[in-house]
Amino acid sequence: MMLANQRPGQSGGQRPGHPGGGMGIQAHGERARDFKGTIGRLLEYLHAYRLQIVIVLIFAIASTIFSIVGPKILGQATTKLFEGVVSQIAGTGGIDFEYIGNIILLLAVLYIISAVFSYIQGWIMSGVAINVTYQFRRDIAEKINRMPLKYFDGTNHGEVLSRITNDVDTVSQTLNQSLSQIVTSVTTLIGVFIMMLTISWVMTLVALVMIPLSFGIIALVIGKSQGYFKEQQDYLGHVNGHIEEMYSGHNVVKAFNGEAKSVERFDGYNNQLYDSAWKSQFLSGLLMPILTFVGNLNYVAVSILGGYLAIRGSITIGDIQAFIQYVRSFTQPIAQIANVSNILQQTAAAAERVFEFMDEDEEVAETADAVKPEQVVGGVEFDHVHFGYNADKIIINDFSAHVNPGQKIAIVGPTGAGKTTIVKLLMRFYDVNSGSIKVDGKDIRDFTRHDLRSMFGMVLQDAWLYNDTIMENIRYGRLGASDEEVVEAAKAAHVDHFVRTLPDGYNMLLDEEAGNVSQGQKQLLTIARAILADPKILILDEATSSVDTRTEVLIQQAMDNLMQNRTSFIIAHRLSTIRNADLILVMRDGDIVEQGSHLDLLASGGFYADLYNSQFENAPVEDVA
Repeated sequence: MMLANQRPGQSGGQRPGHPGGGMGIQAHGERARDFKGTIGRLLEYLHAYRLQIVIVLIFAIASTIFSIVGPKILGQATTKLFEGVVSQIAGTGGIDFEYIGNIILLLAVLYIISAVFSYIQGWIMSGVAINVTYQFRRDIAEKINRMPLKYFDGTNHGEVLSRITNDVDTVSQTLNQSLSQIVTSVTTLIGVFIMMLTISWVMTLVALVMIPLSFGIIALVIGKSQGYFKEQQDYLGHVNGHIEEMYSGHNVVKAFNGEAKSVERFDGYNNQLYDSAWKSQFLSGLLMPILTFVGNLNYVAVSILGGYLAIRGSITIGDIQAFIQYVRSFTQPIAQIANVSNILQQTAAAAERVFEFMDEDEEVAETADAVKPEQVVGGVEFDHVHFGYNADKIIINDFSAHVNPGQKIAIVGPTGAGKTTIVKLLMRFYDVNSGSIKVDGKDIRDFTRHDLRSMFGMVLQDAWLYNDTIMENIRYGRLGASDEEVVEAAKAAHVDHFVRTLPDGYNMLLDEEAGNVSQGQKQLLTIARAILADPKILILDEATSSVDTRTEVLIQQAMDNLMQNRTSFIIAHRLSTIRNADLILVMRDGDIVEQGSHLDLLASGGFYADLYNSQFENAPVEDVA
């Protein structure tokens, strides 16, 4: 099993592009590039829940209809009450309370049914929104596993996390709010229009005057605010990315007095987030008061016209009261549609960022007729390998080497020579630009990545442990291992003695950053993990760099036992630790400049001899890390 002892997205060698691992800042006021396309893709996620959505639509329409007929029926009660008062004053009759009471009872039943339907459709829609959110996160998690390491080498971790959390949550919340509200608003608008026509077509024409004016205002505001909604989501990702980066490295920030610079950069992102959020919310907040003002003007016009028609006897008092209620109901869905338009903008902006992530290039597809590793021997061959993180900048030039099964191969050279890059190519974290790498005579591209990486055990300088017990962190090397096998691996790595001195021993829970054990102890735990994996090929990338000299001697003994009959690639700080290697490859500027045994290379007096001797002198030379 491959053991990635580095945090996702981190690498120990060259980093492609993006010198700061950084994220590009979007241009100010950037608009969503494909609003219709994004909404269309979002609807594809909803397609699986079409039955639930149809039920939601039916219940929303039913709830709205029961609510719409209320004012018309209430108008009859008002008319009957007015007629009763007039006849009582004239001494010809009285108020028919029984008739009015029956209408009130009917209204109560209608409104209760409307409320029940509204609750049911809201409950179903909440379930749909949660399921879509679940599907989003599952697809993103699967996408992450299909993406090349290059993406994470060049993208801030917090930016990725923001898309998984903030953007997906935004989509979930707005879906829950907007879909049923759109149906309710449109149904209300149509239903109210029909009811208004049944009362007075003249008054309806006056009420319709507000529609083009209202939608003109909506279109104007949406056109201005859409870019700011997109920018708001972008800068929210930048803020989260910066916070995650600074939090994970807060010790280094403090050690180098970088607090002020960190705060300054945060303030920059935060101010830009504030600016875009303020503008988007301000513009969207203008809609309701403006539309309310337009609605009030329409309300006044309808009231005056209704009074005139009532005086002429063309309409009853109850119908005027009902029509005024309908006018109120007519302006409300228009305002709701405007509000939903803003919600959809935010949804589109968030969904677009999620879909951008989903559309990122994936790893090269697996070969259709993959080779199955049967009995892995451990022979490795690099055949004229060329590679560059960017195609126009090749850093590994014509690298060739033949490694026999069971050999210990040391790779040394100055920083940037390509040592760790060779390991990444071997593990197929990246694919070569040209040439080939073979394991047991078979091109590694002919294996599935899972099968290829199952041949390797890896221990890196940056020890990766996760929030669980020490027992489970070691067991990560072979998930089916028993507790006894875990303990045996720990003893072989000289871990057992210090683990038993810790509170709860193997059941001690490591915190999120494994800060409750020392750096050297973390390194020992990852070595125990590699021993438990029992791979045929080992990769040790400066595996003992974080331990003291005495512990290094113990680890070296354990490593010697571990490397017996296994092909081992060793990258080391201290050249004294690789003197017993079968073959030493000396790299410089992406090429092998020397190769041979330790004694042969010293005798030749070349670049390796200079590197080795420099470790015992104080003369300044190139870094050999």
